[in-house]
Amino acid sequence: MRICLHNGTLLNGFSQMENCAIVINDGTIEDVFSEERFRQHEFSSKDTLIDVKGSYIAPGFIDTHIHGFKGHGTDFCTTEGILKMSQDLAAYGVTAFNPTMYPASEENMVATIQAIVKAMGHEQGARIMGIHLEGPFISSEKLGVQRPETVKNVDLALLERLWQASEGHIVNMTVAPELKNMRQLALSCRKKGIVLQAGHTDAAYENMVEGMQAGIFHSTHLFNAMSQLHHRNPGAVGAVLIHSEMTCEVIADGVHVHRDLFKLLQKDKTADQIVLVTDALTPTELFNTNLYANGEEVEFTGGCFHRKSDGVIAGSALTMIRGVKNLVDFGFSLTDAIKCACGNPARIMNYRNKGFLIPGYDSDVVVFDRNFEIGLVFVCGKMKFNRMTEI
Repeated sequence: MRICLHNGTLLNGFSQMENCAIVINDGTIEDVFSEERFRQHEFSSKDTLIDVKGSYIAPGFIDTHIHGFKGHGTDFCTTEGILKMSQDLAAYGVTAFNPTMYPASEENMVATIQAIVKAMGHEQGARIMGIHLEGPFISSEKLGVQRPETVKNVDLALLERLWQASEGHIVNMTVAPELKNMRQLALSCRKKGIVLQAGHTDAAYENMVEGMQAGIFHSTHLFNAMSQLHHRNPGAVGAVLIHSEMTCEVIADGVHVHRDLFKLLQKDKTADQIVLVTDALTPTELFNTNLYANGEEVEFTGGCFHRKSDGVIAGSALTMIRGVKNLVDFGFSLTDAIKCACGNPARIMNYRNKGFLIPGYDSDVVVFDRNFEIGLVFVCGKMKFNRMTEI
């Protein structure tokens, strides 16, 4: 069935075009053209025409770092919970995501991986693109709220067992480049197509450069849980900022990273090198008092989740649509904010035919208004959310 969204402002992933229309044909984008051409176009009685009334039409958001949402996630993971997470995310404009796992015992990690893999192909909302392992090969000096007993030395045999459990669906992995035998791990991951990200790391600048030489070119939640910039040792933060080859995740909730640092980030990195992520925890968008993440009781205060026992920041309560709005508030153009939320993660994670509104690409589309309220969401041409009740 062909669907045409018209009378909208198209944010196609690399530019902004007013008065545009887009045709979705089953799972792909068939065409993109002006409103003037829309009025001249011949549609059949079977086609569905939707007037979006001047709203933005953008690629669906891709969240490559998210632990959970609305009470379901990778902690205490079940296949049913991951599928519910997929369904709930679609209402917030997310059309693809990488469920992100904390390090745990091997038994628990394998069970979680298998639960996620079982959910793949059965989603009723956002597509599961693969798994993000946030560890276990990370630094005990930069844990955040990761549990110290779950951190492990580099172990190629363990990686292979996790890879086999995933049936080849580990997409990205956060590692500390300074760990012994990291080069061998990096080379193994390159062969498997796993994107390595420097994060939860106490790396010296030289460690980061060595990591780049082994193929570690992406970084996890820049500025957070990594060695900071120092004039005699630029550390992980300095290496990401200095080297144009490095790309970075960023949590744009205004808490994890001061809003004015985004001005520095824009001066130092191009819009193509920044990936918006939520790093959202399982209780995100829940508003009761008994909240847990990674087995710890957390509370929402000051704009994010904190571990209740000691007040350490535990993670974000961000949504992707709110992150896009925040990037604009922090000085990004809307076009660049959309790049960070759509095209950049697709390109860095090697997702073909996603992240842009181009003929032949997957018809993952989100429609939102000037107040950043979601109106419509399509995942591979199927409507997953509709607030435009007249349709």
